[in-house]
Amino acid sequence: MPKLQAAQIPVTPFQQNCALIWDAETQRGTVIDPGGDVPRILAAIAKAGVTVDNILLTHGHLDHAGGAAALRAALTQSQGAPVPVEGPHEADAFLLSGIAAQGRQYGIEGLENATPDRFLTEGETVTIAGQTFGVLHCPGHAPGHVVFVSQALGFAVVGDVLFRGSIGRTDFPYGDHDALISAIVTKLLPLGDEMRFLCGHGPGSTFGEERRTNPFLPR
Repeated sequence: MPKLQAAQIPVTPFQQNCALIWDAETQRGTVIDPGGDVPRILAAIAKAGVTVDNILLTHGHLDHAGGAAALRAALTQSQGAPVPVEGPHEADAFLLSGIAAQGRQYGIEGLENATPDRFLTEGETVTIAGQTFGVLHCPGHAPGHVVFVSQALGFAVVGDVLFRGSIGRTDFPYGDHDALISAIVTKLLPLGDEMRFLCGHGPGSTFGEERRTNPFLPR
């Protein structure tokens, strides 16, 4: 099994979990959801000694994608090769194009609109630290939200779909509570109780723990 390591880098006033995941043998990795505070992310990459192959976005909210453009530019320059941004699903294009304006509304400086090099659809795959992860489309919190899953590693990155003891907000104009619950129940929980996940805010958990104890999920 690969020796994957991960660092959570809290970014923006929303304390979003930007994740740096890398292979300890090759020192090549992936950044997921760089919402802002790009100098902090770059410092974490440098400290770990990682070469970043790609940047992944789970969805288009400003605290998950607001630093993607600046990080892509900085890494492409420092590493001497393009570092693509992949994801989310194209249904979040309207959110990605409104990041800068929304950031100003929240009083957060330096956030930029994001234009992915590749939108993702369910059934496709992405590479995280050299390992293949499947893409699941899990709308509800955001219409284009995607989740990255490796059955082989027993590990998933779920963004703001599911948290320890909670679920993603659906009180946005485009939110859909029923769709969110359906995605969790029909796509995530069947992956197995032992599967660990990293989420967009707070500590991670396992699907089994959330199936048993999460008060927002049906029994």
